[in-house]
Amino acid sequence: MTLIERQEEMACLESLVASAILGKGRDALISGPAGMGKSALLRALSEQAIELGALAVTATGSRTEQDLQFGVLRQLIRDAPLVEEERERSERLLDEGVLAATAAHADAERLLDPQVVHALVTVLLDLSERYPLVVAVDDVDHADRSSLLCLAYLARRVRNARIVALFALDDTQSAHRHFETDLLPLPHCRFLRLAPLSPKGVAALVAGRVGLSAAERFAKEWHSISGGNPLLAGELVADYRQRLRAGAEPPREPAVGDRFVRAVEACVRRSHPRTVRVAQGLAILGEADGIAEMLELPAADVSREVLTIEAMGLLTSGRYRHEAVRSAVLAGMDLPERRELYRRAAELAYTRGVTPCVVADRLLQASKVEAAWVVPTLEEAALVALRKGEVESAVAYLKLAWRECTDELQRSKLMTMLVRAEWRINPAAPAGHLDELAEALQKGSLRGSDAVVLARALLWHGRFDDARDVLEQLDQETPASDQTTLAELVVAQLWLRVTCPPLAGYVANPPREQILAGMVSVAVNRRLESTLALAEVLTRGPCERSLDGVERILEGARLDEMSLDVVENSLLALTYAGRCERAAPLCDLFGDEAEARRAPSRRARLAAIRAEIAIRQGDMPAAERHARIALDTIPMSSWGVAIGGPLANLIIALTAMGRYDAVREPLDRPVADPMFQTRYGLHYLYARGRYHLATESFPAALHDFLRCGELATAWGLNNPALTPWQADAAEACLRMGRVEEAKELIKGHLDACGPGSYRGQGMGLRLKAAVTEPARRPAVLRQAVEYLQLAGDRYELARALFDLVEAYESLEEYRRARTVAGRAQAAAAECGAAPMLSALATAADVDAAPSPLPGELIGVLSVGERRVAALAAAGYSNREIAAKLYITVSTVEQHLTHTYRKLNISRRADLPLLVEFDDQGRS
Repeated sequence: MTLIERQEEMACLESLVASAILGKGRDALISGPAGMGKSALLRALSEQAIELGALAVTATGSRTEQDLQFGVLRQLIRDAPLVEEERERSERLLDEGVLAATAAHADAERLLDPQVVHALVTVLLDLSERYPLVVAVDDVDHADRSSLLCLAYLARRVRNARIVALFALDDTQSAHRHFETDLLPLPHCRFLRLAPLSPKGVAALVAGRVGLSAAERFAKEWHSISGGNPLLAGELVADYRQRLRAGAEPPREPAVGDRFVRAVEACVRRSHPRTVRVAQGLAILGEADGIAEMLELPAADVSREVLTIEAMGLLTSGRYRHEAVRSAVLAGMDLPERRELYRRAAELAYTRGVTPCVVADRLLQASKVEAAWVVPTLEEAALVALRKGEVESAVAYLKLAWRECTDELQRSKLMTMLVRAEWRINPAAPAGHLDELAEALQKGSLRGSDAVVLARALLWHGRFDDARDVLEQLDQETPASDQTTLAELVVAQLWLRVTCPPLAGYVANPPREQILAGMVSVAVNRRLESTLALAEVLTRGPCERSLDGVERILEGARLDEMSLDVVENSLLALTYAGRCERAAPLCDLFGDEAEARRAPSRRARLAAIRAEIAIRQGDMPAAERHARIALDTIPMSSWGVAIGGPLANLIIALTAMGRYDAVREPLDRPVADPMFQTRYGLHYLYARGRYHLATESFPAALHDFLRCGELATAWGLNNPALTPWQADAAEACLRMGRVEEAKELIKGHLDACGPGSYRGQGMGLRLKAAVTEPARRPAVLRQAVEYLQLAGDRYELARALFDLVEAYESLEEYRRARTVAGRAQAAAAECGAAPMLSALATAADVDAAPSPLPGELIGVLSVGERRVAALAAAGYSNREIAAKLYITVSTVEQHLTHTYRKLNISRRADLPLLVEFDDQGRS
């Protein structure tokens, strides 16, 4: 056996053996902390002893056998090649020695008989006259006292014998330090202290086991984790090889596995009990500061033990090198012992004024702490953790605080905080607490805004009757002086008005002006402002001042600074108001933050909103992607009645893309009846109607649209910005030949569209064109196209352009049809509308009727006029042309005026007959 990483030390010991063979005996004391390779060095030399011309006689000390007198010496003599007579005599001497040692141990003033020691050592000295000996004793610091006396006697007498006596010990331990002292003055004794390996030493250690490539790749990291401790470095390599043998891909980073953890445990376990205690204290506190006070040890002793642990390679700068090292030390403790140390650590941290989260983390692991500061500290730590996005920690703090708290009012408050925190992870998690909170409400220990939280949770899970009871009781019992709760009731009433209208009547309308003028917190004011903006958009139409206000709330804010309800209501207000271009980047920002902060519930709800935005932008692939993220991030059971939102978005997106088979999966998911009493139910009915319409199940589609309309009208939410049910119901009627009914629905839809409702107006005008005489259809459709361009809905724009193609074809205006078809194809491809692309393929191949404009007429236009005319002919608006060509709208208008005059035409619609250019103005 060779030790590449300890070549110098091995060569030194081999030279000592060579001297002993020549009759010049030597001693060697091999020292170093645990895991430095002392035992491996002794084994290697013992295995090579025969090759060097000597016999190895070995023994190992053990802390558990230190009371077994002559135990180590008995190992040596039994390992020696003695003849039968010598062995019997040696055993008699050992037995006599044990009796003498026992008597000496009983009488402190009595010494071990020197004659017994001399006789026992002489056995080895006589044997060395026949065979050169390598006497190797490992862990000599754990040998029994009698054996140590004999070994010291032997060490002093090997100078003229053919013996090399090797002793390995952990010099960081104070036990039996006198043995080391006895050897110091001996001129024939060599002292070898094994230090941690250098990075090159670790590389040499591992190269033969994993190859040069892995050694070069990981040696630096393995050295950093192990601190150069050969035992730990070797076990890191063993974990790496075990992973490869299991068939896993070669890891990109060093793997820390069970072998490494067990090696750490072994290093610590073999140390002095005080060293173990300090190592445990370091694992609890994370640093040396405070260990002396926590363990009630002298500071000097702690400092010395920290140096010992650092010498093992476990520490760097007073801290454990790797979390796996710390975990291994903690795992080696008994549970009661570990919990007691955590209790002391928590008390120490609180006394020293350490941050609440540190104290709370220790309380979670501690035995019971009987102190008044425990619950307030845990509550404060939970609030800090929530602000930092550490939701799991906050939940753990609140659960412990609730268990430790004895005050009913405080317990109800803590439970409400717990419901809010768990909601961020999984809305289904707090469901088990709702009955307990309802009971607390009846007892009077739950009140104010905490009761509103209970009502919202009950509503989410479809427990409308229970929620109604909570709202009624809260409405009746809230005094006029409680401005905060009154403000929360206003928020609840507004939110119910547009989310669960059947329950809105159970909350009286508090005087909103009085609330707004009252003193409420910034958080409550934000909830009020965002909910009011959403309610105004859906019931009265967009209010620019309110929308600007919610934009200001969202811009530059962080998700942890406000409740998700504020973000959700604000984003939906912007979305329903047609400000999708502002809502989308803000929603992406908050969604990324929720993901980074590991808040699945928030991530899912924001993804559902982002899917809604994508639908209104006509980006169907993005809508599908975000809807699936929403549904996959948290279980379906966690969505409660809100499941209708992401399901509806997924159904609409898949339907628009022509993936009708895939729609069956979200449609087959069971939904609870209470959902249809909410805004989410309207979205679901509308989406299901869109699917039936696309698959030509016209009666079923009309039924869903009319049912959606009945509910929306009854609730005062008949707003095309929410669900344009009348437009789609009109289309279903047209497909069934019920033209007059369709006209009434179209008129109702357009009448419901408020100023600036470009998407709704564009959708309505597209259908109005279908019931208009053919000659006037292109004009109506061009107006629809203009509105939908302003709205930014690419899918509805593609539908309007498709209808415009058909309108031109019906009038045999094939060149116009072909020009518009190209743009329609581009829009349909962008939003993934496969059915529309298939239908447009024929329109794009229609033969052109008129011949192209002669070249001499084209030449009269300037380059700028040709580019503007080409884009105008393709159907782009003046504003879009200006954006594409980086010129002003006024310049576009001037170029078109000059073009009309030069080509002797009077209107924009004649451009496709005369000019045929691409989008960049090239002919």
